[in-house]
Amino acid sequence: MPPRWPREPDRNDPAFRKLDDRMTFAFHVALFSASNSGMWFFKLFQKADWSWSVWVTGVWATILLAHALYIFTIANYSPNTDG
Repeated sequence: MPPRWPREPDRNDPAFRKLDDRMTFAFHVALFSASNSGMWFFKLFQKADWSWSVWVTGVWATILLAHALYIFTIANYSPNTDG
């Protein structure tokens, strides 16, 4: 059963923003996992000369780590007090 939001979704709502950012991060992790597992499957079992696959995985993992760092430590989800 998909998650339900008890009120009208609004990016100005701190709780909704936090949930939305975490769901976006989860999608990012899933996309990373699926793409990299497929890429490495073909690299290892097809004996393809894909030397670039190490760089793709490394750069993408670094971006994923930066995304996680932002979501879990830097992002400010406190209520906006601007009038």
